[in-house]
Formats: sequence, C-alpha cells, structure tokens
Amino acid sequence: MSPNPTSFGYREEDGVATITLNRPDRLNALTFDVYRELTECFRGLRDRGREVRAVVVTGEGRAFCSGGDVHDIIGPLVAMDMKALLAFTRMTGDLVKAMRACPQPIVAAVEGICAGAGAIVAMASDMRLAAVGAKVAFLFNKVGLAGCDMGACAILPRIIGQSRASELLYTGRFMTAEEGERWGFFSRILTPEQVLPQSLALARQVAEGPSFANTMTKRMLAMEWAMSVEEAIEAEAVAQALCMTTADFERAFVAFSNKVKPAFQGN
Repeated sequence: MSPNPTSFGYREEDGVATITLNRPDRLNALTFDVYRELTECFRGLRDRGREVRAVVVTGEGRAFCSGGDVHDIIGPLVAMDMKALLAFTRMTGDLVKAMRACPQPIVAAVEGICAGAGAIVAMASDMRLAAVGAKVAFLFNKVGLAGCDMGACAILPRIIGQSRASELLYTGRFMTAEEGERWGFFSRILTPEQVLPQSLALARQVAEGPSFANTMTKRMLAMEWAMSVEEAIEAEAVAQALCMTTADFERAFVAFSNKVKPAFQGN
C-alpha cells in the first residue's frame, strides 16, 4: 500500500516516489506532523522495493525547507520539560534514521532556502542537486543550540570534510550552491527550471538499475563508515556474492551477450 500523507505531497511514477514539502507560505517549514509523517513514509518504503526503487525529495515554491516552524515547533519547545524535549529530539533523529534505513536511494532537489532541519533532510539524502542561488545553513548555533543535531556531526564531515563541517556548524552561516558543489555536498548546480526534472531523471536512472544491488550499495556505504578497510573488503565480498545470486545478474549477462540493454526487475 502506498503512503497517504496529509502534511506533504506524495506521488509515484516510473518506480520513483516524489515527496514534496508543500507549505510554501511558510517556506516549507516542518511541523510535528510533518516530522512524524515523513518518518512513517520512509519507514513504509522499506517494504515497497518492487514498486518504488528511488525517491526524490523537493519543496514547493521558493524554498526547499526552512527548518522547524518557528510558531508551531520552536515556540512550544520553550515551554517543555527535559523529558518532553528529549522525546522531541529523538523524534527528529528518527527521521534521519528512517531515511538512512530506507533501501531506496534518495535524491534531494534543493532550490532556494535549505536551512536547519531542512539542511539535515538534504544531508541525509544520498544525492543532492542544487538550483542556482540555493543556500544551505545548519542554523542551530544561531538559535542557541549545538550543531550536533539529527546526526549532523556524524554525517556532514563525511560529506564535506571535518574543517568545513566545523565551520558551518560553529557559525550557522549559509553555504552557497557554488561552495556546496565545490565541497562535494551537491553533485551539480542547475537552473531552477532544471533542478527537479534533472533530479527525477537521476532517480529514474537509478530506478531502472538493479534495485537489489542498489539497496546493497546503499547499505554498504552506511555500514562501512564503522569498518576497517579489511572488514569492508570482506563485507563487500559477501554483499557482491549475494548480488551474484540474483536473476538481475543473469539478466545482465544475457543482455550483454545479445548486445541489448538489460531490463532489471529487482530480483
């Protein structure tokens, strides 16, 4: 069964699920409900690998996501006790956990402002494309909070390096699209008119590939953070051997022998 969220847009086409944050009047700021539904959506996709083989996350209007809604989230947090605050921060972290555990590769199509928790959603995606003029900021420092939010201190340095990540997390300043591409946060920069179509095209390209093998690649990319090179080589040997048992592996061989493009089916 496909997700039926009420707090953001969702559609499926050609094996690609598109999640659209659609509160443009609030720069697609997240609410408690959006957090919960996004988490449940990504968790639900774990069981839908045959129908959905890649995911695109985007924002409606002139922003990707401006972070947590000041009135709907930040205000209530001030009045909470420690127990409630910890429940909230664990809930937000659950979104990143769900994105990382989601077997489908995730592409973030970033246009305009991408800040706070919005920057985290982009960071937690597997690939990121930017529109000209996009700006990314991990704003937690600006509101009196630590940069260690939703896995930022673990994930961001692995994407752009320790020193650059430290600068962004200590200052809360905006990283331009050009910096982001140069530092490896973005794969490429496109015009605003191109960023979503190109993100969808990239997702479709992934979706047309061997989904079991792509899931294994995503899993290994995450697991090997905590492995030695020797452990990683052994883990990849096991993973690749498993992929060699799939029908898609045989399909690729037959297609190559007949000089045609393989039609992968995910098994």
